[in-house]
Amino acid sequence: MKRIKIARILASPELIGSEVCVKGWVRTRRGNKFVQFVALNDGSCVGNLQIVFDMNKFSDEQLKEITTGASIGVCGKLVESMGKGQTCEIQAETLEIYGTADPATYPLQKKGHTLEFLREKAHLRPRTNTFGAILRVRSALAFAIHKFFQEKGFAYLHTPLITGSDCEGAGAMFQVTTLPLAKLPLTENGEVDYSKDFFGKPTALTVSGQLEGELGATALGEIYTFGPTFRAENSNTPRHLSEFWMIEPEMAFYDITDNMDLAEEFVKYCIRYALDNCRSDIEFLSEHFDKELIGRLEFVLNNDFVRLTYTEGVKILEECGKKFEFPVHWGTDLQSEHERYLVEQHFRKPVILTDYPKEIKAFYMKQNADGKTVRAMDVLFPNIGEIIGGSEREADYDKLLARIEELNIPMKDMWWYLDTRRYGSVPHSGFGLGFERLVLFVTGMTNIRDVIPFPRTPNNAEF
Repeated sequence: MKRIKIARILASPELIGSEVCVKGWVRTRRGNKFVQFVALNDGSCVGNLQIVFDMNKFSDEQLKEITTGASIGVCGKLVESMGKGQTCEIQAETLEIYGTADPATYPLQKKGHTLEFLREKAHLRPRTNTFGAILRVRSALAFAIHKFFQEKGFAYLHTPLITGSDCEGAGAMFQVTTLPLAKLPLTENGEVDYSKDFFGKPTALTVSGQLEGELGATALGEIYTFGPTFRAENSNTPRHLSEFWMIEPEMAFYDITDNMDLAEEFVKYCIRYALDNCRSDIEFLSEHFDKELIGRLEFVLNNDFVRLTYTEGVKILEECGKKFEFPVHWGTDLQSEHERYLVEQHFRKPVILTDYPKEIKAFYMKQNADGKTVRAMDVLFPNIGEIIGGSEREADYDKLLARIEELNIPMKDMWWYLDTRRYGSVPHSGFGLGFERLVLFVTGMTNIRDVIPFPRTPNNAEF
């Protein structure tokens, strides 16, 4: 008999009375010498399906290996359940045990486990209700991203993971090399001889696919990237990872207003998709971790985002009378506490801040006529602060070149990027969304290590 997933069984009352076959992992087993009850989960949903073993049909010997964590297959009749918290159950007729789990060593027993403990067991934590729910939401959001952009006619562009340029100019990159580290080849000047390296020059893992994305946009019109990026920052915080996923659309002929419109539509689409397709998972996470989660998601969906300039935002912060940990004045990069104050206390709506000082933003952002600010935009959310950062890009060759030279960015890394401004330059815009930040917001988790299957952080590359 063909296996049916538990999610389908729980959503299909018409299956009651029919013979079904399920396969999954045992969550719990209880009972007496007359009847045994097993809670089975197959990863398709947060709900378990109760399996009832009539001990007139099964022996203790047959069932002794059904312990928490074991994998089994059961066929039998699906019937209405009289028990609390479930609508149906299977009266077992046949049993197959695929893999046992020693109760003495299996770490995920019935008792509750802290998120910190489960991070040490990242290879097994997807089997818990919490991480099963998080990973299903993550999967749904990843699909929603492709669905949104594909329906709009964007091309999915694969940008390189190995690069010779530092998009952000921050220098926090993981170097890629095949040189023998114990005995590096040196030039006559005593420097590392990268001509002997695999690519013939220094290369690193990318921090962003944006620059290559711009090349795609100036040929295909609208593109998006969605892939892993890497930052070698020694940041041990609940908001930073060394390896994370980024969504970066780039659009030809979009100005800053078009960019803001797309960002607001995009993030609302993803949240709505998650609520529509992962409701039970989000309700589970809300019940156990964040009672205000669903209200906060609906809050974002039901409000137009407030749009104001950085200068206006700083004025509000300076005059609000609140003492911040980090003092704020014009020219400072806003911290999460400042962003959250604007969203949660002042406007009580999501906020898009624009027109930041050029000194605190990247070289590629379009300069305003005032000579002091650039057409940047940051989308700010409750509980999290900045979730999207973007800008209208500088389309003028001379202005972009002057900014590159002002910041001493090596021209040998930028010639190809400047070519897009030499040959048929167009107004264009784009933004970046850290995928894990979005998953954090939608799941209500507070630590970014809990929304990626295998987190990479300083001193941690396990699994």
